[in-house]
Amino acid sequence: MIVGAHSVIYSKDPDADRAFLRDVLAFPHVDVGGGWLIFGLPPAEVATHPSEENEVHEFFLMCDDVEAFVADMGGRGVACAAIESPPWGRLTRITLPGGGKVGVYEPRHARPASKPRGAPRRSASRASGSRRPPRARAKPSRRSKRTARRPAKRAARRR
Repeated sequence: MIVGAHSVIYSKDPDADRAFLRDVLAFPHVDVGGGWLIFGLPPAEVATHPSEENEVHEFFLMCDDVEAFVADMGGRGVACAAIESPPWGRLTRITLPGGGKVGVYEPRHARPASKPRGAPRRSASRASGSRRPPRARAKPSRRSKRTARRPAKRAARRR
């Protein structure tokens, strides 16, 4: 049922931020009209953290090597914040041309596999950890076992 996630970065200068995502980070994109670009992202993950209020969301990009990312951005004239080392990864932040900040981190935590597009969804009962009883299999009759072996025996006799 779910085929992806759509993240939104609000900006005071969305055209500049779109150009940054397109030209500097080189995200694939489509123009849905009037220069309104929608960008494709690499596989994503979502986590739920405790909060005193709802509707608080954060957006991070992930990389394999945060130091290499910082060096690459420096070569493109993009400043990155000093690398921090929280327990879950190595983190920097980039300031988008519109003024917003986006975290980029090298994860230290285990990474889930991405859900393949069109993969069957798990039912609510299975997702909660309950197990479905195994299906009963019909036991083949003696006759069907004999019938299944006959072609192999015939082929052996012909050789």
